[in-house]
Amino acid sequence: MSLLEVKGLRRDYGALRAVDDVSFELEAGSILGFIGPNGAGKSTTLRILATLDVPTTGTVLLDGHSLVDAPDRARPLIGYMPDRYGTYDDVTVAEFLDFFARAYGLKGALRRQRVASVMEFTGLGPLADRLATSLSKGMRQRVALGRTLLHDPKLLLLDEPADGLDPRARIELRELLRALADQGKAVIISSHILTELAEICDTCAIIEQGRLLATGRVDDILRQGAGIAELELTVRLAVGAEGEAAWARAERLLLEQPKVARVTRDGNSLRVRVELASGAGTEAMDAAAAALLATLVSAGLPVCAFGTRERNLEDAFMTVTQGRLA
Repeated sequence: MSLLEVKGLRRDYGALRAVDDVSFELEAGSILGFIGPNGAGKSTTLRILATLDVPTTGTVLLDGHSLVDAPDRARPLIGYMPDRYGTYDDVTVAEFLDFFARAYGLKGALRRQRVASVMEFTGLGPLADRLATSLSKGMRQRVALGRTLLHDPKLLLLDEPADGLDPRARIELRELLRALADQGKAVIISSHILTELAEICDTCAIIEQGRLLATGRVDDILRQGAGIAELELTVRLAVGAEGEAAWARAERLLLEQPKVARVTRDGNSLRVRVELASGAGTEAMDAAAAALLATLVSAGLPVCAFGTRERNLEDAFMTVTQGRLA
């Protein structure tokens, strides 16, 4: 049984349908990337999952508890971090976390232990006596995450957690979230910046205009395309004196090949899209790539690098939403 089960979720605000028939499941220990542009319905869905909003129709079960019919039973299992989270003036990091530990009903030695444990996990120990308002954006995000973890929830809902963070802070946040998943927590991260999610999520859900277009692992979503198997190759040339003429000749030659659908120049390389029959396996893809390489070499083109380009979240998003955006 999945930890979280969402079925037929819909949320209307008058004539506006912000969330439209969203359904998915999430296992404990998994990280789900909730992907979509601004206004797609990500934050509304997370607010419903956090019991801060009520769906127009649909059901949500968290560890067997209904978020609609029994929200008080489900809330202790949820940690919610909104996209904008403020701190209080003249309050230290330790005081801030202690305040929320009390709000969660933690008392005495257990409260002190939980605050200390969260501060150690998030690396906030050395900042315990610093005013929360004096911290950098990355450290304030750590404080917000720490507040979310105090009551040891099973499900974490993080709305744009890496927004505005510098590269180091993003890497550190990613490591913290991976550690939380390894502890058995289920994590949902929403973002409209796909690169934030590419290296952390086990699965993704793509939402657009309130509708969930696809869910699953990136490779599975890519296979949900238009009934074809796609292969992306990168080609680099040691052009030498021939210069742009070599690039133009390579591009023209590749486009003449029957399985090549598109060739685009990307800086100092060519990106080649090859389309094969649906269900084509690794052997067929390898054979197609080898044939293209042999064609280029036989034509006397100075190929210095040739390889397969890994498909990513951006590819999945473009594949699923192609022709569906208004």
